[in-house]
Amino acid sequence: MPIHPTAIVDGSCDIAPDALIGPYCVIGPRTRLGPGCVLDSHVVIHGHTTVGERCRFYSHCSVGADPQDLKYRGEETFLRIGDDNVFREFVSLHRGTRGGHGVTVIGSGNFAMAYSHVAHDCVVGDGVIMANAATLAGHVTVGDHATVGAFSAVHQFCRVGPHAFIGGFSVVTRDALPYIKTVGERNHARIYGINALGLERKGFSAETIRELKHAYRICFRSRMNTGEALAKLREQEWSAPEVALLVTFIESSERGFIR
Repeated sequence: MPIHPTAIVDGSCDIAPDALIGPYCVIGPRTRLGPGCVLDSHVVIHGHTTVGERCRFYSHCSVGADPQDLKYRGEETFLRIGDDNVFREFVSLHRGTRGGHGVTVIGSGNFAMAYSHVAHDCVVGDGVIMANAATLAGHVTVGDHATVGAFSAVHQFCRVGPHAFIGGFSVVTRDALPYIKTVGERNHARIYGINALGLERKGFSAETIRELKHAYRICFRSRMNTGEALAKLREQEWSAPEVALLVTFIESSERGFIR
């Protein structure tokens, strides 16, 4: 087990034999670190954290720290991280709280750039990109393959839909719709159509993108209210299941969604 002699690893940890732990890292109690993980220098895993396989933590990451919640009183909570994630310099990831079922969950294949932050009780899917200093407040849910732009912030209890694109320096205080570009400051954020170029790069078919654009026009460019637009969408037959996902996301929104 290649652990640098300056690193401190709690005796209760379960560390894979091939994990690499660099200089001055500190690994707290009840941490599990899967095969192929690499920790650069000065990474701190505070404990009660499970990390899957082949995750890379660059220098000065803070992983599994106490939640920044005034209601937290030291109860045992957890952070669970999947496989093949990259966490760049100074990323911070916090454990859950009792009010959020005690766990923060991060999926697999995510890329968190420098200084980005995932707060307590968030649920982050797979393939998510968080650009530099992107910030998720507590209890945020981020769908698979979404992008949160640099210096953007997502308010507590908001949802970011699958394949959503949030532009840089945005403030999201309501749900960000899947497949759609959302950009703007607090209370001035707007949607700017289907993220066609991004979806094309991810391998979505031209027909799927065409149907999503058509559904977008019905929802947000017609003179119908939301209920009427959703009813019209349900009446039509769509070959792309992504349209149904968009409709379901809108219907299930509790905080409202950015228009």
